[in-house]
Amino acid sequence: MSSRHTPTEQDQPTLSEADGVRYLHFNTEWVQGAMRIADPAALVLEYTAQMMAWLLFLAPPREAPIGILGLGAGSLARFCLKHTRSDLEIVEWNPSVTAVCQAFFRLPPSSRMDIHHLDAELWVSNPLNAGRCPVLMVDLYDAQARGPVRDSAAFYGACRRVLGEAGVLVVNLFGRHESFSRNIDNLSAAFDDRVIMLPEIDAGNMIVLAFSGPPLAVTPTQLLDRAEQVEAEFGLPARRWARALLGHAVQGVLHL
Repeated sequence: MSSRHTPTEQDQPTLSEADGVRYLHFNTEWVQGAMRIADPAALVLEYTAQMMAWLLFLAPPREAPIGILGLGAGSLARFCLKHTRSDLEIVEWNPSVTAVCQAFFRLPPSSRMDIHHLDAELWVSNPLNAGRCPVLMVDLYDAQARGPVRDSAAFYGACRRVLGEAGVLVVNLFGRHESFSRNIDNLSAAFDDRVIMLPEIDAGNMIVLAFSGPPLAVTPTQLLDRAEQVEAEFGLPARRWARALLGHAVQGVLHL
C-alpha cells in the first residue's frame, strides 16, 4: 500500500516453500505471511499469534465483526474463521493478494467474511465504519516490509473511532526500525497513552495493543486466569503473553 492508486510490479505477490510452510512475499526476500500446508489455520509466524493477544481482554465479538487491516497470507482470517464465530471485515489494498490467498493459501469463501479492496486509511476514515469493529488488527506493510505504510496520528485516531465505545487495537511494528518511536507517539496521542506492548521477538516484530473505553485495572490473578482460558480454547501461548504484560504493572495492577 502507498499513495499510488494501483499496485505496481513491486507489489505483486510471490511464493516460496520450505519445510512444509508456504510463504508470501512481494518480490523481495521479506516474508509477508505464511501457512503450514498440513494445518492451514495454524498461526505459523510468532507475531501473527501475538496479534491475537487482544483475547486476554475481550472475548471474540458476537454482535460485531473483527476488523483486519492487511490480509497478508490470510493467517489471521483463517484462524478467526476456524476458532471464533465472529464475522470478519478485511481491508486489503491489493486485489492480487486476495487472489493469491484464495488460490494458494486456502482462504475459504465464507458468508462471515467481507474483503474490501481499498486503502485502509480510507476505510477507517469513513464515518460509516465508526464503531464497527471492537477489535481491529493492523498489519500494513509494503514490499520493503520494515515500517507500516499507514501510521499517522490521524490514522490511529480513525482506528479508535472504528473501535467505538470500547475496544482493542493491535498493531504490528518493527522495534528496530526508525518508524517505531513515531508509531508509539502517534498511538499514544490517539489513545490517551493507553498503549502497551509485548516484548520484541527474534524477527524484530513488536506487537502493540491500544485500548478505548472505560479504564481497566487488571490484577495478575485476573490476567493469568484469563490467559489459561485462552490457552485452553485457542491453543495460543497466552500465559507467556500475560507474564510479559504484567511487567508493565504498577504496584501489582496493570492499568490500561
